[in-house]
This record gives sequence, C-alpha cells and structure tokens, in this order.
Amino acid sequence: EGLVVGMGVIGDNYAERKMYLPQVLVAAHSMYEGLDVLIPAIPKDESLTSKNALCGVVQGDVHDIGKNIVKTMLTAAGFLVHDAGKDVPPEEFKKMMLEDGSQVVCLSTLMTPTMDNMAATVKLIANSGYRDKVIVTIGGPPTTDAFAEEIGADHRDENAQQCVSYVNSKV
Repeated sequence: EGLVVGMGVIGDNYAERKMYLPQVLVAAHSMYEGLDVLIPAIPKDESLTSKNALCGVVQGDVHDIGKNIVKTMLTAAGFLVHDAGKDVPPEEFKKMMLEDGSQVVCLSTLMTPTMDNMAATVKLIANSGYRDKVIVTIGGPPTTDAFAEEIGADHRDENAQQCVSYVNSKV
C-alpha cells in the first residue's frame, strides 16, 4: 500500500510540474526494487489482479521512457502490466492483447512519423472483434485529442497520471 500511495504522490507532483522526469524515474526504480522484495512474499492467489494492461511503444520508435512511466504508475495502481517493449508491430500488440486478456492497451510514441502505426494498431484491434472489450489509450508528444478521436482510440493521455486516472475510471 505504501508503494501505491507514494507513486500516486509522485504522479500527481509530476502532472502538476512540481517534479521532473529524473525524479520520477528514481521513484519508479525505488518502487520496482520494493516490488521485487514484496511480490515473492505474496501468496500466489493474492498476487493476481483482475485489472490487466498492455503497454508498448509503436513500431518504428525506440523511445520508451514515457511507456515505462505509464507502466510504473499502472502497476502502482494495481494493474498487472504486460510490457510489449518498444518498436512493436501492430500484429504483436494484437497477439499480446489476446494472449494476456488485456482490458487496457496503452500505445506510446515520441515521433510524428510513427503515429500511423498507432492508427494501424487501433484498426487491427477493431478488426479483431475485441475493440468493444478493450480500452485503448495513446500518448506521446506528437499525439492530440483530435488524433485519438480520428484513429478510434478511447483517450489521449497528456501524462502517466492522466492515463491511470482515465483507465481506473473505466475498468
């Protein structure tokens, strides 16, 4: 519980620009160190969560700091987060989403040229017949609310805390 509360404060402070990215990364590292100690001590049936999320950076982009912050904040909020990694093709997102039973898919990019791969990923999810069963959020500097609406994503996140708040209100 302490890790969740602490990362919530970090997320709020970052969203309010009271903290900077390096401080968030240090806090995230500390949280994961704590989780490494705590998770093995949790009985297996209690370690499972009913909230599953998939986070990744779309194909063509290898910048994963934002994705890692979202992953950390979702973990702190009680989600079981599957990390797709970076430079992830749309087909891999779909495959992982189906295998993991993800209720949330978070797509990230830092670069404008790779935004087409966000659109392709959302389209592939829609064509799979699971679009109404999953929340799709997008984030990264080049994304906009209008772009999210255009490609059929549920939400565009300005920061990790906004992502967590949004998906928590939907799952």
